[in-house]
Amino acid sequence: MVTQIKISRTKHSRISEIDFKNLQFGSQFSDHMFAMEYIDGQWQNHRIEPFGLIEVHPVSASLHYGQTIFEGMKAYRGVDGKIRLFRPDMNHKRLTDSCIRMCIPPVELETFLSAIEELVRVDHQWVPPYEGQALYVRPVLFADEGSLDVRPANRYRFLIITSPVRGYFGAGSPAVALKAEEKYTRAIQGGTGSAKVGGNYAATFLASCQGRDEGFAQILWLDGVEHRYIEEVGQMNICFVLDGKLVTPPLRGTILPGVTRDSVIQLTHDMGIECEERMIDINEVIDGIKNQTLQEAFGCGTAVVVNAVGSIGYRGQQYVIGNGEIGPLSQKLYKLILGIQRGEVEDTHNWTREVAIS
Repeated sequence: MVTQIKISRTKHSRISEIDFKNLQFGSQFSDHMFAMEYIDGQWQNHRIEPFGLIEVHPVSASLHYGQTIFEGMKAYRGVDGKIRLFRPDMNHKRLTDSCIRMCIPPVELETFLSAIEELVRVDHQWVPPYEGQALYVRPVLFADEGSLDVRPANRYRFLIITSPVRGYFGAGSPAVALKAEEKYTRAIQGGTGSAKVGGNYAATFLASCQGRDEGFAQILWLDGVEHRYIEEVGQMNICFVLDGKLVTPPLRGTILPGVTRDSVIQLTHDMGIECEERMIDINEVIDGIKNQTLQEAFGCGTAVVVNAVGSIGYRGQQYVIGNGEIGPLSQKLYKLILGIQRGEVEDTHNWTREVAIS
């Protein structure tokens, strides 16, 4: 049985300040947030309260030792006006796996779903009405104990914040340019690459900033041993269409098990297209671009849904994929997934979960 959630509503809503036709990504936040604490061996004090600053102990293990994880998901307003979550059970599984990897007490599925649904209900007017937009939902768990001892904490905090967002790359989401990174490493086997750990992202900032200075949207990460095998992109998994097959790197502990990635694989199977999850050599991709056996490439993730890759930079050369624009499969998958999320396409896999608004 889920513990009752106490709700304290804000006296001054900020929704009138939001221009839904000109949203950014992750810079504006809804009126309320969910919070609870792990104290004396249990999660307690489940509540929704006005969004605002929080106090954190200055020697928390989250600040000093990086004991923090998070998730990313969205609530969508459908063409029928209903609000839906997309595969939240997978987000919970990934959150649980991240908790285990980082020695953080997991949150039960019922508590996780109830907290998100109640928060979305309270702030349902913040769910954007336009196609390509959504209410981004960010759960985060972090250590909250005052100790410099190098060990897992005994106290934790769990927050959920929401933010009305546009698509990650902006209006139209054109095909992006990626830089294959050979110097820096995102993750290695046995590390935390498959968990949504804050440090994984901080470790990518230097290469990402250098790549942007060179004109690339994001980094195409290679394996941490040989810098040869493709793994993932900064904020998304990566897929290629090679000789008519969908090919994507396997889940071997170094990349994030993306919810959208899993959906893309299933929908590709539904279309009768063969899909291979296997190691992909960067030279195989470059050769495929040169001889045109690589027809298209795209990234997939919660923030972008599906976004085409127009070119890859490798060892000082720029390799354009096809005509450098969005390919037919990436376009079809984008419209199909978005259609399921917005209630325009039949949800044959029962992926969506409606949030009832009274």
